[in-house]
Amino acid sequence: MHPDDHPDLPRPDGFAAGAFPSQPPAYQPRWWLHILLFLLTFASTTIIGGLFWGSLPPELARLGLGSLFANPRFYLTGLEFSLPLLTILMCHELGHYVAARRHGLTVTPPFFIPFPIPFGGIGTLGAVIRIKDRIADKRQLLDVGAAGPIAGFVALLPFLAYGIAASEVGENIDGAGTIHFAEPLIWKFFEAVLHPGLSDDLVLWLHPTGVAAWFGIFVTLLNLLPLAQLDGGHITYALFGKWQRAAALPLVGVLAALGFIWPGWWLWVVIALVMKPTHPRIWDEDVPLDPRRRMIGWITIVIFILCFAVEPIRIVF
Repeated sequence: MHPDDHPDLPRPDGFAAGAFPSQPPAYQPRWWLHILLFLLTFASTTIIGGLFWGSLPPELARLGLGSLFANPRFYLTGLEFSLPLLTILMCHELGHYVAARRHGLTVTPPFFIPFPIPFGGIGTLGAVIRIKDRIADKRQLLDVGAAGPIAGFVALLPFLAYGIAASEVGENIDGAGTIHFAEPLIWKFFEAVLHPGLSDDLVLWLHPTGVAAWFGIFVTLLNLLPLAQLDGGHITYALFGKWQRAAALPLVGVLAALGFIWPGWWLWVVIALVMKPTHPRIWDEDVPLDPRRRMIGWITIVIFILCFAVEPIRIVF
């Protein structure tokens, strides 16, 4: 018996005989929303950069907020922070976007997140994209997951070099309210090349572009944590399969222990637990990646090591 011979009977897929399910409409980005969020983030990072991370001349630093906001030099100083920071974030997200599109996946343009909190912030919580299709296999997972951190890391290198070169050498001051940025391996390399022989009692007073590059390093580090739905979780699962799932909870324990050195790690323990630290299974979990993809995966692990710091930020109270 065929369902079409009995129109009163439903087909096996639940539709009436002779009916065809309609295809969902193709995804159309809401470009106005993406552009609006980017412009708001551009404004917030420029203002925060000018207020907190810019090297304002003394005559501007003494102005009230009203006079300061009316002075074009304030915004030029802020742009030295916001432009490199947003370039790094954009390259990171475009890396994911281009890789996803190459695999034929439906993906949104980047959503930038403005965060105009003035005290110690950078004017943004970063940017995200959303992949609307299911990842088919570990090849796609590796390609899409690794493309963002690699693109962002490559993008930050020239800003890091310029920012360190343009920073002034000064005495190490440990007064209340002083913010100390950790020096991961990639930072130490550029500092040794551009400021050789820097003694222990001297530090770099960072140029705004150097601050932006440092936060680019920090964002890369956080994204490459080998947990959950972070880029590092995708990459390590694609590389190691079930071993990522076995190591996930112990790694959360390590992160919790590091929280006694830098309490910020505890926030990421909570985030990892909420997202579930073990990666969801994919059908080809036990199928090895090809040599080229394995090499790309190991490159991202090297990038993670170059960006890692046990205590990324220390504030003197």
